[in-house]
Amino acid sequence: MEKFEGCIFTALCSTNFLISCLLFSRVTREQRDPYMDEIFHVPQAQKYCHGIFNEWDPMITTLPGLYLVSVGLIKPVVWLTDLTGAVVCSTAMLRFINLLFNCGNLYLLYLLFCKLHLREKAQTTSRRILSALSLSSFPVLYFFNFLYYTDAGSTFFILFTYLMTLYGCHKTAAFLGTCSVLFRQTNIIWVAFCACTLVAAKMDEAWRAEDTKKRDEKSPPSQVPLSFSGGKKVMLFTLEFLMAPSHLKVVLLMAWPYAVVGMGFLLFVVLNDGIVVGDRTSHEVCLNFPQLFYFFSFTFFFSLPISLCYRRVLRFLQALKKHPLFFLFLTCICLLLVWKFTFVHRYLLSDNRHFPFYVWKRLFQRHELVRFILVPVYVLAGWSFIDSFKSRSLFWSLAFLACLLAATVPQRLLEFRYFIIPYLLYRLHMPLPSLPRLILEFLLYTAVNAATLYIFITRTFHWPDSTATQRFMW
Repeated sequence: MEKFEGCIFTALCSTNFLISCLLFSRVTREQRDPYMDEIFHVPQAQKYCHGIFNEWDPMITTLPGLYLVSVGLIKPVVWLTDLTGAVVCSTAMLRFINLLFNCGNLYLLYLLFCKLHLREKAQTTSRRILSALSLSSFPVLYFFNFLYYTDAGSTFFILFTYLMTLYGCHKTAAFLGTCSVLFRQTNIIWVAFCACTLVAAKMDEAWRAEDTKKRDEKSPPSQVPLSFSGGKKVMLFTLEFLMAPSHLKVVLLMAWPYAVVGMGFLLFVVLNDGIVVGDRTSHEVCLNFPQLFYFFSFTFFFSLPISLCYRRVLRFLQALKKHPLFFLFLTCICLLLVWKFTFVHRYLLSDNRHFPFYVWKRLFQRHELVRFILVPVYVLAGWSFIDSFKSRSLFWSLAFLACLLAATVPQRLLEFRYFIIPYLLYRLHMPLPSLPRLILEFLLYTAVNAATLYIFITRTFHWPDSTATQRFMW
């Protein structure tokens, strides 16, 4: 069975790579010159290709991980094939690096599904393979496989880091996490998440042990009530656990490689006087709490084929009926956060090449009350998101939510690319859906990919003050 599964997956990888290469060829023919952020990334990578490592474009805000990996892959190929001229480190060759990362992401997603859903029956072979294929074609991620952006590589190293964490290879995971930070500084949050999963596992053990002492052995495990008293109980337990020297020692012995990465990152922040390495005026930190609501809505839409069902709707209505005061309080908090903490980046209002520009213009700017009217949708999307984790442990879920909060809220700019990694981690930990639902998910992603690539290639336009061809993209 394993041999058959391996053959099927290998054939799938080959087919995926062939189709991606055909699409890559079409995109590159239509847009030969660097486009959007590529006008910064491509020249910087070409400097590295020519051995110029002491020049840096101040408009680039990320560390040079993408350029170092590109040079590390291209230079041996150039040496072996004796390539010369403009083709070396050309825009097309640099973009091709992300196609390789796409293949790696597909393989890593498959391995993660196998590891995370190990206890499920052998009949899930087709569902694991299709889940990996579906997530590797996740629209926002898949589109940037054809351009020279950091997203494909950033995702690859985070997935690789998490896989090594699950297998207990923590030193390797810490090294890969460092590589991910070199692609995008905010990946330090997901490196911390990997460490937090180790802490959460120990806390879950301690929680179960304490719970067993307080109840009869024949009684089922008690659930944390959806109330203020339940939240207080969890907070007090967390403080007691972290303050206990014995627990702290066990955690540090396991998570010290990640702690080293964290201390190295803090040293970088101090020396750099901030996280951003280039244009800091466009990446200011703020408390943009509605970003979390946008992420919940984004997740709700892309997971509709596998998350929406009659039973989940019924559970939501039952929760509303059972805890009306809690949901009323939650709605009021959301209204307050939307009112006081909504920030709009100037790029979102001025750059009409990005899809978020049109989402904001045609939805949020239609009327000033729209952002408040959408709060019930946020509550539903947020509840659906959390309900998907009911099979996961309490402290794992809390660790993920804390990291999600840290990754989304400080961002002023509404950018769907920032949602890629948290969405993939969310989807990876959902129970494996049925085959029909997976097919629906894959068809949705394929349709969105086809539409976005078609629009990018064919629906070009020009600005009044520029002769350059402009294209729509994520």
